[in-house]
Amino acid sequence: MPKVKSNSGAKKRFRVTRKGKAVRAQGFKSHLLEAKSPKRKRNLRGTTVTSDTETKRIKKMIPYK
Repeated sequence: MPKVKSNSGAKKRFRVTRKGKAVRAQGFKSHLLEAKSPKRKRNLRGTTVTSDTETKRIKKMIPYK
């Protein structure tokens, strides 16, 4: 069997935890920040787990991570 190519964009944006969940950074943090409250911006800093359907697609894109 030949190796499967990883999706370069997915490699940079997602990582898979030991339990097999896909983790991603949260969006809405790059511009128009004056309108957002400090609490909202602070909560956007962290990571979040993707949905189950998205996790399946992400795992196909990064098979060796």
